[in-house]
Amino acid sequence: MFKYVDFISIPCADQRRALAFYTEKLGLTVFTDQPFSDTQRWIELKIPGAQTKLVLFTPDDQKDLIGRSMNCSIVVDDLAGCYAKLREAGVEFAAPPRPAPWGAFAILVDSEGNKLLIKGDAR
Repeated sequence: MFKYVDFISIPCADQRRALAFYTEKLGLTVFTDQPFSDTQRWIELKIPGAQTKLVLFTPDDQKDLIGRSMNCSIVVDDLAGCYAKLREAGVEFAAPPRPAPWGAFAILVDSEGNKLLIKGDAR
């Protein structure tokens, strides 16, 4: 029935700042960037090698979600290496890498204050 998740929306107060963070610091690429309304753009970012995209867009009635923990996790091949590279790029972390029964993880903080969980690939 279901095939894959097309996108996950990342709430942001400043789309320009968020776009710079996700492309320059995290290495995502722009898939779509087009006007949506007088105040916002529809910005879809690709994760290299993945089908799922991240969307930098916040509906007006969801502005209260900006700066909170996201209910998703992003898998990386090498958690320790990714953590070191992102720290070197100036990315802030709410939690450094640590083990858990379900796999090692870290929590990064994006330009908007959102907390995203990254976890090592346990496959």
